[in-house]
Amino acid sequence: MATLISHSPEETLAIGEAWGREARRGWVIGLSGDLGAGKTQLVKGIALGLGSNARVHSPTFALLNEYDGGREPLFHLDLYRLNSSDDVVSAGLEEYLVNPNGVAVVEWIERWLGEQRTTNDEQRTTRRVHIETLSETERRITYEDSGA
Repeated sequence: MATLISHSPEETLAIGEAWGREARRGWVIGLSGDLGAGKTQLVKGIALGLGSNARVHSPTFALLNEYDGGREPLFHLDLYRLNSSDDVVSAGLEEYLVNPNGVAVVEWIERWLGEQRTTNDEQRTTRRVHIETLSETERRITYEDSGA
């Protein structure tokens, strides 16, 4: 598990941009952390790293925003309003978590994973990320990769 400390929203954006440059089709990046921790800021950076100039915003009420214009499509999901993996399946979002045809970044990934479900397989890279608020501007970002 790796740990990064971001001292500003701009640093969080830069971390996401670096991740977006290395992201490949089929990647799932699962984010967890409190409201206001910087999850959407990280997604904005990932979009930049993928080469997208899209205006990224949280899909809390839409559940899913799709962004084209980069080297891979970006699927930005927000599972905050869902309570379980069954709700995710009922909402028709499972394909983005199991076999995305681009890069999927999922806020509140714990709503999908629960205690037993996993998005890992040998063909896909999954990055599990936790963002912890340390102060008004500082964030601890821990992450672990699995899969290909």
